[in-house]
Amino acid sequence: MNQQQDQLEALHEIRNIMDRSSRFISLSGLSGVFAGLSALVGAAVVKWYFSQHNINYYDDLASNFSRENVLFMLVVAVGVLALAFSTATYFTARNARKKNQRTWDNQSKRLLLNLAIPLAAGGVFCGVLLYHGILYLVAPAMLVFYGLALLNGSKYTLGDIRYLGIIEIILGLVASVFVSYGLMLWTVGFGMLHIVYGALVYFKYER
Repeated sequence: MNQQQDQLEALHEIRNIMDRSSRFISLSGLSGVFAGLSALVGAAVVKWYFSQHNINYYDDLASNFSRENVLFMLVVAVGVLALAFSTATYFTARNARKKNQRTWDNQSKRLLLNLAIPLAAGGVFCGVLLYHGILYLVAPAMLVFYGLALLNGSKYTLGDIRYLGIIEIILGLVASVFVSYGLMLWTVGFGMLHIVYGALVYFKYER
């Protein structure tokens, strides 16, 4: 009985070693929580801006969006991205130190590369949509490409991120059909889902 238990523990240890060698498992759930909070703050700022300039996103997606309006939304988006990236870097580095692992290694490089390719393609595509004035598809495209990035990178980190990616893709496709709810679904996808996912990962792997 003891021998069988020892064998099971040995197999478990081997599996953990293989996971550490092939996956970046230091990704912190708190990164997701703070990324979600950043997105909620950004959405609130955009909503306030719309109210101050009498812009109704749900009724008119194009004619009320001047160059200044688009520029403001881009500045907010960049700010949200910068804040989310900064908090993700901080909490992931802290989690790696707690696990005595390196933050920048082959696994993290592969993860970032596989995330960056769909994100870069999505960024270019959203830029093309803005260039042609097709603003109502920007929010859905961001959700879809972000979901594809998570799905693409999931094999190099925690497997739970795959399900978040699938849900983001579904939300993006729904938003592409019901375009009037694009901003609301963007807020759900980048805000609330991140908070829920981050909390689940934190309590599952870090507590």
